[in-house]
Amino acid sequence: MDQKFIEKAKLWGSNSYFSDSDRAEILKLLENIPANEVELNERFYRDLEFGTGGLRAPIGMGQNRMNRYNVRRATQALSQMIIKNFGGGSAVIAYDSRNFSKEFALEAAGVFAANGIKAHVFRVLTPVPMLSFGVRYFKAQAGIMITASHNPPIYNGLKAYWNDGAQVVPPVDKEIINAYNELTDWQSIKYMPFEEALTKGLAVWTDELVDQAFYQVVENKVIQDKDLCQKNGSTLSIVYTALHGTGQVPCTYILEKLGFTKNYSIPEQAMPNGNFPTVKSPNPEDPYALKLATDYMLKNNADIVYGTDPDCDRLGVVVNNHGKAEIINGNQIAALMLYYVFKKKVELKTLPENALVVKSIVTSPLQNAIVESFGGTVMDTLTGFKWMAALIRELEEQKSKYNFVFASEESFGYMPHAESRDKDGVSSVALMSEVALYFKLQGKNLIEALDEIYTKYGFYYESLLSLDYEGIAGGQKIVRIMDFFRKYPETHFAGEIISSTEDYEKGLNLPKSNVLSFTFSSGNKLFLRPSGTEPKIKFYVMVRETEGDLQTKKFNALKKIKNIEDKILELCEKI
Repeated sequence: MDQKFIEKAKLWGSNSYFSDSDRAEILKLLENIPANEVELNERFYRDLEFGTGGLRAPIGMGQNRMNRYNVRRATQALSQMIIKNFGGGSAVIAYDSRNFSKEFALEAAGVFAANGIKAHVFRVLTPVPMLSFGVRYFKAQAGIMITASHNPPIYNGLKAYWNDGAQVVPPVDKEIINAYNELTDWQSIKYMPFEEALTKGLAVWTDELVDQAFYQVVENKVIQDKDLCQKNGSTLSIVYTALHGTGQVPCTYILEKLGFTKNYSIPEQAMPNGNFPTVKSPNPEDPYALKLATDYMLKNNADIVYGTDPDCDRLGVVVNNHGKAEIINGNQIAALMLYYVFKKKVELKTLPENALVVKSIVTSPLQNAIVESFGGTVMDTLTGFKWMAALIRELEEQKSKYNFVFASEESFGYMPHAESRDKDGVSSVALMSEVALYFKLQGKNLIEALDEIYTKYGFYYESLLSLDYEGIAGGQKIVRIMDFFRKYPETHFAGEIISSTEDYEKGLNLPKSNVLSFTFSSGNKLFLRPSGTEPKIKFYVMVRETEGDLQTKKFNALKKIKNIEDKILELCEKI
């Protein structure tokens, strides 16, 4: 083991800035260095990075861990940028159900308060979209969400938001990162206990007014036909799971309010629990996470399952297709929402001129086909809702002709209104219920509705292959994989002819990003990018089939995707 890591650990263990109990965690590891070498190495080989979205790491003491001290450090950096850009002001803080989320939220409030920045703290655990909305509602200068999204239970994190309610983007994110990196003296971080901040009026708990204002947005800007929902909502049978997260109260409340009274929550997963005891990973993209809800749906012949992740910004959906559970992916969910929203707006004559849809570069081009058929426009951004929100803000500041309607990305994130500037699981539950109800009244489930879309626009299918590589060695392997594909020597890939490659590190009219794409002569595409928040690399395969009947198109598309994924796995095993 590198001796400098041991020295860093000893410095942490002897620093009186940290509490006795927190130092004891490190001192215990130092009692048996040979046995704890890997753990000490992981905790001290680097400072926990404040990335472009904030912090995310396993919980624990040490430089490279999520703990109260790194939360203070990140909040101090954010405070300095608030003062620099606005001269002061206020910030909004929310937290999810993860272990230590509330404690970290109160730590952040203490730093804001000590910097003279008023902290509005949500009184109960709260989803991401309501935090984003809260920043705009309070006209605050920034926001913090304590969450690690759908990571395993050992993780927590901090997302930083700016005054438009969106996660920070350049140049602000770089300024915060630089300020964070320069905070090497713990004593320089300003802090006051939360109770003192409350007494001084520098921290306040939010009340129900902000929650109700958010629900009004869902009711009036997300739902297309309130009468349809109120009159017929009770005919749709919904099973919901919060996966031990923040979604239980807001999602069931909005369903009841809109008229979807036949909803059932899985009791084993309804209560917040940072250990997520009933699932391996609290990720609604994972079929296993939705198994309890799916089993209940089939047993009771319900229509649909919804699952939201711990911070309730993502939505997963399972459909009862004539007694068989069918999971639909993020691209399909977004396509259903888009198709319905545009179709209904045309029917009700509420479609604005120059209707705009925003999506990420790795999200299905089926959206282009749908939106353009209604005369709308689709604009692409890099992956991540912060880039979509940044585009929306830029267009607003330019007073452009476009009228925002919808944004989404393939990883189960949807933003059906612009009053929140991040993906919104609460609004998505509401809108998906309206979509499912609309098609049910026509005698169709959502699988049959998708076939209606595919018949009209062609069969598009996308897959995501995500490979996990943990720790230092894993990070090095991800670098090698990206290097290999950047220099890929062949003209063919899994039977597809490579017609062009694009390296987004070179900009390509978007901010530089570590993303590669291969376009094949068939029009099919492969994207790859390392995750910005998790130790993994993601491969996105996009296929469109136009020959044969719908079943033939589906078969051929899945076969092509499997061939490409098999080739990726074969190559990555060797790299």
